[in-house]
Amino acid sequence: MPGTASPFTDIARSRRSPRQFLPAALSPSDIHGVLEDAQTAPSNSNTQPWTVHVVSGAARDALAKELLRAEEEGRTSPDFTDGYGEGLYLERSQALGASVYRARGVERSDRDGRRAAVRENLEFYGAPHAAFLFMPALGDGVRTAGDIGMYAQNFLLSLAARGLAGIPQTVLGVYADTVREFLGVPAELKLLFGISFGMADPAAPVNTLRTERVPLQRSVVLHDTPGILDRQ
Repeated sequence: MPGTASPFTDIARSRRSPRQFLPAALSPSDIHGVLEDAQTAPSNSNTQPWTVHVVSGAARDALAKELLRAEEEGRTSPDFTDGYGEGLYLERSQALGASVYRARGVERSDRDGRRAAVRENLEFYGAPHAAFLFMPALGDGVRTAGDIGMYAQNFLLSLAARGLAGIPQTVLGVYADTVREFLGVPAELKLLFGISFGMADPAAPVNTLRTERVPLQRSVVLHDTPGILDRQ
């Protein structure tokens, strides 16, 4: 009924990005279902520009070793630039980083601890599966990247609806050449990011982290749409 909260509201608002997973593999039916749900995402002119590679088992372990080796050797190869500018977005990013390190018990001055935490990204935080989201180079890439984002959100919410979890990781895209070479992906497909997924470890202190969202008043501007932003 209009105005009634749905199960989707609970799923969307309770979804989290865990940073430690249990090693148990998911069932083929769960993974298939998540991929089917993700496939229903909208895209510009129905182009469906995503190509998704999922690694598990021995392939997952071998790719993690290649990523760690690339990190040790400083072989970064991002397909896209990054950065947060100066000001609000940088502050939000730094606040998240500080929260994650605190949850892990890593001091700001502990360089080795901070690097070890970063390297856990490249081991998929212990997740048994990882999906890599590739896109073709169409125009300036912005619309295509938006399509990939909608696919990824479907993917993440489908996991959450099944009592599972995933975390999108842009750092995996920093080693695009390493991933492409390992998976046999052609150079014309660009790696936007990856998603590590499985079952979140409920005992991991870092998984108690809850990131805040800014209030609607700071991100939404309404035009002739009264009575929205004054609601509690």
